[in-house]
Amino acid sequence: MSNPIASYFGVHADALPLREQRMKLIASNLSNVDTPGYKAKDLDFDAALRSVQGQRDGGEMLATDSRHIAVGGAVGLNPFQITREAEQPSLDGNTVDPDAERAAYGRAALEYRASLSFLESKVKNMMTAITGQ
Repeated sequence: MSNPIASYFGVHADALPLREQRMKLIASNLSNVDTPGYKAKDLDFDAALRSVQGQRDGGEMLATDSRHIAVGGAVGLNPFQITREAEQPSLDGNTVDPDAERAAYGRAALEYRASLSFLESKVKNMMTAITGQ
């Protein structure tokens, strides 16, 4: 049975925490740009969102890519976290491209803000309906 509140907020209620996780991963990449051997990480957002929606609807979380961490592994690890390959890796093995990471962070921040704005408008509409003002 579907939750009426979850259906009212739509996909954005599920997407907002995932967008936050992705921004944290990208920020971590930027902070480790000079760390030898550091591998750039990202979130397979589409697969993670499908999984979250499936969990909410009674389905199971599935790893959809061989690079995903197995479900049931170490606590706190995201099964949809992937290691991004570099276009041109550095000699020390670091795969972070600072320009690409800054662009990805900017886009992720824009997407986060869009989801947040949508949720804010839904809450305002709900408050208007409740209070009549």
